[in-house]
Amino acid sequence: MVDINQIPEPLRDANNCQKELIPGFDYSYGYRPSLAAGIVFCTLFGIAFFGHALQTVRLRRWTSALLTIGALTELIGWIGRTWSAECPYNENAFLIQIVTLIIGPVFYTAALYVLLGMFIAVLGRQYSLISARMYTIIFLSCDVISLVIQAAGGAMASSAASSEGDTQLGTNIMVAGVIFQLAAMTVFALLAVDFVRRSTKFGMPTEYNRILIALFISLAAIYARSVFRTVELIEGWSGYLMEHEAYFIALDGALMVVAVLIFLPFDPARTIPKVYRAAGKKESAEMSDFSTV
Repeated sequence: MVDINQIPEPLRDANNCQKELIPGFDYSYGYRPSLAAGIVFCTLFGIAFFGHALQTVRLRRWTSALLTIGALTELIGWIGRTWSAECPYNENAFLIQIVTLIIGPVFYTAALYVLLGMFIAVLGRQYSLISARMYTIIFLSCDVISLVIQAAGGAMASSAASSEGDTQLGTNIMVAGVIFQLAAMTVFALLAVDFVRRSTKFGMPTEYNRILIALFISLAAIYARSVFRTVELIEGWSGYLMEHEAYFIALDGALMVVAVLIFLPFDPARTIPKVYRAAGKKESAEMSDFSTV
């Protein structure tokens, strides 16, 4: 525990807005976050949030709801980083961004899991090794576990970092959560590839192709981001990746923008119900409120 008397007066308030670097007291990030990057990403995630929120209200689909929550989580995180750009020693801003940006992608993967389940529910059980219901049970359970682990680790690590304490335990917990998420995504990716293999055999409506491509692009972006965050966290809070913001902007922020924004022009909530009706399914079944089918 750091003696408060050894901390400069401006930094004793966790909610301070000390801008200039104080010798001997580095910023929590290892650098002062970019204000321009913060504004850009707040704008992009804001667009994603309002776009998917509108679709959630209009179409009441779980994919839209999950993407909305994920975009909101990322937006809050980038608001925290924008706040840090102006107040780089502010502990509250640092805590907000580290917790939200580590867990945000969990909601995107949940949307992908539900989306593949929607495909299988509409097209038929023969398109998958497991049922649509099992996708929901297995992979959403994995997502919840990953979410809890990463959130707990992020809170512990950020709290320790802001108080000059030992961040190792919290960091290890975060790494465990991200690796668990990677493992679940790997299994999901294999099942998704098997779905594509089976769809070439049994056939699939052409309208689904764009949504399926969007699913794989989003999955690839989330997967690449998770690999980056794993390596970054293993290096530690004073590691090269952690202390160079350009990597975070390119391999976290930009990839997460791709992962969520791609579903605005290629929205499964619009496409799948349309094709479902064309296939002659019952209106009540395909348009049920917050259904996975």
